[in-house]
Parts: sequence; C-alpha cells; structure tokens
Amino acid sequence: MGTGLEGLRVIVTAGASGIGRRIAERFAEAGARVAVCDIDAEALGALRAARPDIAATACDVADSAAVTAWVGDAAATLGGIDCVVNNAGIAGPTAPIAEIGDEALQSCIAICLLSQFYVTRAAIGHLRKSAEPSIVNISSVAGKAGFPLRTPYAAAKWGVVGLTKSLAAELGPERIRVNAVLPGIVAGERQRRVLEAKAQRLGRSFAEVEAAAFGYTSIPDYVTADDVAEQVLFLAGPGARRITGQAIAVDGDTKMLI
Repeated sequence: MGTGLEGLRVIVTAGASGIGRRIAERFAEAGARVAVCDIDAEALGALRAARPDIAATACDVADSAAVTAWVGDAAATLGGIDCVVNNAGIAGPTAPIAEIGDEALQSCIAICLLSQFYVTRAAIGHLRKSAEPSIVNISSVAGKAGFPLRTPYAAAKWGVVGLTKSLAAELGPERIRVNAVLPGIVAGERQRRVLEAKAQRLGRSFAEVEAAAFGYTSIPDYVTADDVAEQVLFLAGPGARRITGQAIAVDGDTKMLI
C-alpha cells in the first residue's frame, strides 16, 4: 500500500539536522523527492554523505535574496514544488526584555518568522502549478502560550500561527492548504540549552526546571523529532485534503510554559 506521498516534491528549511532532517528523511522514505537548505556546513556535509537522495544546499534563510535563489534552484532540481516545510528557527535569547539587545531580537524574529514569509513568497508561483499544494509551518507550543524570559521567540512563534491562518484564508480558493505544527518540549541539545539558560536565570538546578516544565504537561515526556515529522507528513498527504488554517500542537497537552 502506497503512502500517498510518492513523487511529492518537497522543500524543507533548516533540513540538515534535528527536526528538519528527520522531516526530510521521512518524506524521502515515503517516496517523495526532497530538497533542503541549511546554514550549517558541517550538518549539510553529513546529510549529503548519509542521504545523497536529498538535495542539500547552503542558505541563510534570514536573507530574502538568498532564499529566493534557493527556492528557484530547488524547484529546478525537483521539477517543481508541491510542499513547503518552513522549519527554520533558533531559540533566541533567554533574558528579561530590558536586557535583550536589538541584534538578538532581530535575529530571532528574522529566522523564526520572516524566513517563513520569504520562503512562501518565493515558492507560491510553483505551488500554484501543483496538483497537491501545501505549506506546513513549524511554530511551537510557545505560539499558543506566554513564555517568560523568552519574549522574542514566543512573539515569533505566535506570528507563525497568524501567518498560517492568514495564508490559509488567502490561498484556500486556490486549494493551497496551509497549516502549522506546534511542537512541545522537544528532545535534543537545543532544548537542553534552553532549559540550562532558564535554570541559570532563575538560580535553580537543571533538574528542577525540567521537572517544573513537565509539571504543566499531561504527558510528561519529551516530544521526539519523529513525532513532529509524522504530523508534517500527514498534513502534506491525501488524508489532509480538507485540513487548512490549523495550528496543531504535538506537545503532550502542555498547558503553560515557565
């Protein structure tokens, strides 16, 4: 039995490591044709060595001209674009707002939010030619809850949800579906750094902060990259043809962030 994703032409930002890589790998395993970009040269090299079937290109998603060039190259490589996965993001600073400088603020907003605008803008002409067009934007549980000491990140991720819902309404008449996935506390080095920074700011141990974070989650466990990837693949597939404008949490029912 097929996956319904065979031959789908997919682009993924920040696809050389972490959640992005797993999304790209799962699409490829399902029979899709995949192109990714990333700013991490070492991660790109590792992906190319392990998965030569995935086209991997260096690109700074905060640079609109670079994004436009990459999307054009990816479309040429794949023969078009059916699905855009806007995955790129950074943690941003952990600090009270009075201590957050312009550079850290602007970098977080540019990579977490503006990049999704740039990629979608560059890809929309290709999506309009697709028989099964979709966009999946990666937001965060921070896109539905307040996140003290993480205001740039939370603001960007709330912005992703607003972008998603607005695009769904705008592009729906053209049958282009747009949804967001909101991962919860994701296992990995990036999440560890976030909790370590929060622990340092609060003067508490890592174990205390980790336990407190899971104290507001119905399923007190880390979300995995596979958990997120499976939701993304579903939203790009035939089973989601009437699903658009949704912000779908994969977070174990996280009620609050600390």
